[in-house]
Order: sequence, then C-alpha cells, then structure tokens
Amino acid sequence: MTESTNPSAVRSQAEITEALLALMHQYPYSEITVKQIILEARLARKTFYRNFKSKDDVLRSMIKRTVGEYFDIVSTTQGDMLTTAFSFADRNRELLMLLGKNNMFHIILQCTNEYLPQLRESRLSQLTPSVSLFDGPDADYLMMFNIGAVWNVTALWVSRGMTDPPEKVTQMLEQYLQRMPKI
Repeated sequence: MTESTNPSAVRSQAEITEALLALMHQYPYSEITVKQIILEARLARKTFYRNFKSKDDVLRSMIKRTVGEYFDIVSTTQGDMLTTAFSFADRNRELLMLLGKNNMFHIILQCTNEYLPQLRESRLSQLTPSVSLFDGPDADYLMMFNIGAVWNVTALWVSRGMTDPPEKVTQMLEQYLQRMPKI
C-alpha cells in the first residue's frame, strides 16, 4: 500500500478495502479480481493502482492496520492480556470470519510476527506493565510463544464460528494456566 495522508487517497483506500470485504462475503478470495474490486468501489483502475499493488496488498494492509490497532491497545492496557486479546478479536469478528472462511488466518500471524520486533523496541517496552515477561536474551522466543498460543486459540475459536463468548474463551485458558504445574 502506498502510505498517504492526502484525504482523497485515504478515502480511496478505505473504499477499496470496504469493496474487498464486501466481495469476500459473496465470493471466495481466490476468485475475486482487481476488476471486481474496482467495480465494487466505483473507482478508476488508476486510483486502485495508485494506492495498492494488488488485491493481496489490499488484504495485507487491512490486516497490518488491524494488528497495529491490537498492539496499540495492548501497549496501553493495564488489565488482563487474554481478555484484551479475545475482546479485540470479537470486535474484529467480520474480518476474522472472512479470513477463516478463506483459509487465510495464517496471514494474521505472519503480519503479527513482522510487527513484533519493531513493537518490542518501541512502545511496548516502554508502556506495557507486562513487558517484563519478555525480558532477557530469549525475549523473541517468549513473544512468539505467547502470540502463537493466543492466535492458535483464536483460529480455533474462529473455525467454530466464534459462538463462545470471548469471556468464556478467556476463562477456559485462565483455568488451564492455573492447573499447569510450576516449572
């Protein structure tokens, strides 16, 4: 995606993103074309390519923005991280369900893994009380372990249609963590 603060470009990017989401409700992602996105968004082809390289670029930028929003929340949260994670997932139910329906949930994990190193070196390390969990020479392993666990549980929750309330998912995990023997 081409980064821009120009109001026209920002509006076009939002329209293109919304068009892709609308099409994903109707068609499998693999069958959606740039032409369909352009028609759905009612924009010119050059407007699309001025902002994005491909439909994959649209999707990845949407996911990266969502991951960024998640870590903005995490970096300022004083409460329970599991509650924060599953509440955020619940608020982004539409995107998660569409990704799950198209077997593309792994892209969230890829974008998260790309985002983590820069996050640890910036906001997270300065603002988040739980950052001490990720201190030390093996911090990257610990972060990936935690993120992988949360996103795999989220993927299962999505595959089951997100029918359980986020509080129930959090409660199940907290009960499990309490039963774990101290190492």
